[in-house]
Amino acid sequence: MNVELINTGSELLLGRVLNTHQQWLCRRLADLGYVVTRQVAVADTGQDIEQAVREALGRADLVITTGGLGPTSDDITRDLVAQLLGKKLHEDAAALANIERFFTQRKRVMPVSVRVQALVPEDSIVLQNRHGTAPGLAMELKPNQFRAGGKSSWLVMLPGPPRELRPMFNDQVVPLLKRELPLESEFVCRTLRTTGIGESLVQEKINAPLAALVAKGLDVGYCAHVGQVDVRLAAHGEAAGAVVRDGEGIVRALLAKEIFGEEDELLEAVIVRRLTERKQTLALAESCTGGAIAHRLTNVSGASAVLLASLVTYSNAAKEKFIGVRAETLAQHGAVSEATAREMAEGSRRETGADFALSVTGIAGPTGGSEAKPVGTVFIGLASAKETVLLKQFNPYDRETFKQATANQALEMLRRAIFG
Repeated sequence: MNVELINTGSELLLGRVLNTHQQWLCRRLADLGYVVTRQVAVADTGQDIEQAVREALGRADLVITTGGLGPTSDDITRDLVAQLLGKKLHEDAAALANIERFFTQRKRVMPVSVRVQALVPEDSIVLQNRHGTAPGLAMELKPNQFRAGGKSSWLVMLPGPPRELRPMFNDQVVPLLKRELPLESEFVCRTLRTTGIGESLVQEKINAPLAALVAKGLDVGYCAHVGQVDVRLAAHGEAAGAVVRDGEGIVRALLAKEIFGEEDELLEAVIVRRLTERKQTLALAESCTGGAIAHRLTNVSGASAVLLASLVTYSNAAKEKFIGVRAETLAQHGAVSEATAREMAEGSRRETGADFALSVTGIAGPTGGSEAKPVGTVFIGLASAKETVLLKQFNPYDRETFKQATANQALEMLRRAIFG
């Protein structure tokens, strides 16, 4: 099946906005067995959008566009597609009611200009927007005037904001694809998420043991994130389920300690769930990460049951005042040291009464390093009733990546402790 993705928006080409649609939709579609064969980003101009849609419809079984469905002057995708296909626009009552409800619920006056979003091309399926005002649209071109032999194609148009696009795709587009464009053969895909191990080492450990299954049709893919590597196992055909299941068994056996979750599970969500099950609590004392660990944990629903407190003790004075790091420790060893990380973890646990306490202190750079402690040096502490464990890491990255990597290392240290 030929699937093409068109992302509209001049801001994407100017580099003002990161094109997350490309990554998210391609990943989501691939996991479902609909591998994207081509994707482009085009500016908010009529000529560019029309040309991209026309060319894609000339090749693809499924074309997905993103953006250009809103109420502003640069939202022209809906109008251009209707014009290209020779479809008249009409006001959809359900779409208009959804827009009006959006403003009523928020006790806001509805601008007249947003009403244009209720205009939809004739013969299209309206995908209601539960998180915004611009509905999505889907239509089958049967026959497709742009394709050789008039072979049919599906065109799906999604709104630009990710918080609107993603639930619309999951809740409405996925069922449509399975109903209208079913795969010719069974497709099975599993993703296992690892941390604390590099991509090359992951491949080195599992590549040879999976060779026999690869020969039977198993597709193995790797996706590296900061501090994390995903292993994707997929297969088509009648034996797809058995092949993927056998492959998963091999990977789990070889990477047992490094696997923290599957599919889209987050490390922080796994930790919150485990602590909740054990009725245990956590405190944080962050310095160089500036609250990044707390941010990740509090993004998880239910985190309030386990996270008692997070202290961003960035200065030496704050370390002394709030969590009892001794002045002599700071003077003798420095803020970035094993001794300080130990006292930060133990002090935050003592002050909050938490079962576990994590601490991080390091040099994010690009300044502040020395020969003894170069930029990227990090000390992580984990205190519990049993013991305090210290870990030294080296993360010589830009500041943002440094914070992400350090937060991941601290959370992984906690995960291994609570999972035994």
